[in-house]
Amino acid sequence: MREMKDSGLEWLGNVSSDVKLVPLKYLLKKERMPIKVGPFGSQLSGTDFLKEESDFWVYNQRIVLDENYEAGDAYISSEKYETMIGFHVYEDDILITTRGTIGKISRIPHIHKPGILHPCIIRFRIDDSLYDYRLLKLIFNQSDFVTEQILYKSNATTIEVIYRDTLKNIILPVWDMQTQRKIADFLDTKCSEIDALTADIQTQIDTLEQYKRSVITEAVTKGLNPDAEMKDSGVFYMAPMNAQWRLTKIGYICTKLSRLFTPEDTALICSNSGKVLVRPDDVTGKMVSDDNAMQGIHAGDIAIHGMDTWHGAIALSDSDGKITRVVHVCDSTEDKRFIVYYLQHLAFQGVYKLISNGVRGNTSDFRSWDKVSDIWIAIPKTKEEQKNICDYLDRQCKSIEKVIAEKKEQLEV
Repeated sequence: MREMKDSGLEWLGNVSSDVKLVPLKYLLKKERMPIKVGPFGSQLSGTDFLKEESDFWVYNQRIVLDENYEAGDAYISSEKYETMIGFHVYEDDILITTRGTIGKISRIPHIHKPGILHPCIIRFRIDDSLYDYRLLKLIFNQSDFVTEQILYKSNATTIEVIYRDTLKNIILPVWDMQTQRKIADFLDTKCSEIDALTADIQTQIDTLEQYKRSVITEAVTKGLNPDAEMKDSGVFYMAPMNAQWRLTKIGYICTKLSRLFTPEDTALICSNSGKVLVRPDDVTGKMVSDDNAMQGIHAGDIAIHGMDTWHGAIALSDSDGKITRVVHVCDSTEDKRFIVYYLQHLAFQGVYKLISNGVRGNTSDFRSWDKVSDIWIAIPKTKEEQKNICDYLDRQCKSIEKVIAEKKEQLEV
């Protein structure tokens, strides 16, 4: 059994007897400002960022997290670059994120474009004779070793920022270089195996999700008869429709509701999974927490999210409660399940982003009921056929979702 010793650190506990615990600052190269904070304040303002691509990048958090040094998305002029010599980036610099997703590192393998540090990035250089970068990267990016220290040192429940002095005093486990390389080799192999398994399971999940979408699309456009006669709907964003069905608009078959609620009612959300769920405790923000921005919703009501429509946030509620007003709560004279399935189908086809001007780049804006009510829908003429289609989809989707849930459990393991 490996001999252990007390680390002397309350947050860490016992460690292997052959490991030393050393602050990061003693493992850095002693050259050219080993740690430098990005340019804050007046040194880099919003007006310095160019709208067009240039030869001078701002090395930001996206580049670090994606480890993509071939494509940038933030640019400055050559003149601005020359005024910020102390913040230039160089090959082999290690960049660390300091805002939002904090404490993640990436090493610049080569300089694709000259550039400067983003204000939310700190740079440092490790002494390769003292520490194997592969091990350093695994400790920062794949374990809680660093983030646990930041949490402990800050005495905060939520960490949104890391500062230079905190970074310099991060404790790292240090072995002799031969042992470090053995550990890094072992972890490289094991992590590669796990990553391959994870990727395979995720591919299966994605395939099942796509299959579920195709089942819904087939049923709400053609029906249950594979030989049904089809015709052009005349609506540019709609697929061919069953020739026996009628074409109408959501506003003709749905009514927007305005339900009352009490502060004690359960807070619900209309999720991108196409379900109305109990709101998690960690969801914050005025639109989901302030009762002035809420409305009542009952079991059996249709919920259409006015901002996340494009992502399939359309559902039939199973519960009574309260929900943000950005969600349209509706009733219908038709089978409400069919309406939900059909509107989800339009989301799968990218229709909402096509016919809406989103307020953000990757969204759609259907907060206006007038816009929702103007959406075309092809629907069976009889409620019996609507019911048969929905009963079929309920069974199929339940079966597929069960397999997806099992795959997600495998993914967690």
